[in-house]
Amino acid sequence: MAMVCLSDFEAYAKKYLPKIAWDYFAAGADDCTTRDENILAYKRIRFRPRMLRDVSVMDIRTKILGSEISFPVGIAPTGFHQLAWPDGEKSTARAARAMNTCYIASTYSTCTLEEISAAAPGGLRWFQLYIHRNRAASQQLVRRAEASGFQGLVLTADLPYTGKRRDDVRNGFRLPPHMKVKNLERAFEVCKMSPLDASVTWNDIYWLRSLTRLPIIIKGILTREDAELAVRHGVQGIIVSNHGGRQLDEGPATIDALVEVVEAVRGRVEVYVDGGIRKGSDVLKALALGAKCVFIGRPALWGLAYKGEEGLQDVLRILQDEFRLSMALAG
Repeated sequence: MAMVCLSDFEAYAKKYLPKIAWDYFAAGADDCTTRDENILAYKRIRFRPRMLRDVSVMDIRTKILGSEISFPVGIAPTGFHQLAWPDGEKSTARAARAMNTCYIASTYSTCTLEEISAAAPGGLRWFQLYIHRNRAASQQLVRRAEASGFQGLVLTADLPYTGKRRDDVRNGFRLPPHMKVKNLERAFEVCKMSPLDASVTWNDIYWLRSLTRLPIIIKGILTREDAELAVRHGVQGIIVSNHGGRQLDEGPATIDALVEVVEAVRGRVEVYVDGGIRKGSDVLKALALGAKCVFIGRPALWGLAYKGEEGLQDVLRILQDEFRLSMALAG
């Protein structure tokens, strides 16, 4: 079957991944209202195309925090890539480097930070952090990320507890015995209960800043009030995100929340968005509404499930081509 659009990769992944892995990647919280609304919200936005604009030459490159990427689509942090492809996050890193874009590696990777870094030397990588109750383990992760050449630290703010994803509960989801959360093996031995620190507040950004010289990007912002607080606490970037609809159900779609966050920030920090991006025209809509770059989560996993690094490059290339075409046709 010719892979023409991202939904082709989705159909392939649904057909060929083990059910427990597909359900984990696809899961939303509760009724999945927010997960589905992330996609539907893009469909309600319309272009006002302009004509006779000379679109014979187009430059789709951009910069995020000073680093140039080939087009404004990066790879969002998602966990457990070995569920999609044996080489896991190493393949993801190689695909991102080949396409000259940014990959945000998850705390919950099935490869270590050092393995991810070694797989794609010279690639643009940020590290996504959950702060755990074992603060020493979190501190060590930040230092390892910096030592491994990661260029940004992404603090996920919307997961003090894990949202209720019904299919995972029904399936009794666990990683297969041969897979490990590689970055946290020793930390989990120290903290057997839920390791996430639910007491994290804005003041912990100061703690993170004391640990690292890396720029701090905060992920999970959905309101102008929190956008203001993020700027006030000295972050360098905001990712407007609802965790792919996997946390609090019936919150806003990210593309709808983007507008008020951009207005609140007033250009003081860079604003990005994830959730629901399925076409190049979605990328253009996000940029038109003020995002500097978008990040894709589930579609990256579908690409991995199809053909590993090669499949993920295919997904990114389709988005790149669709984005360029949408730019041209919109004038």
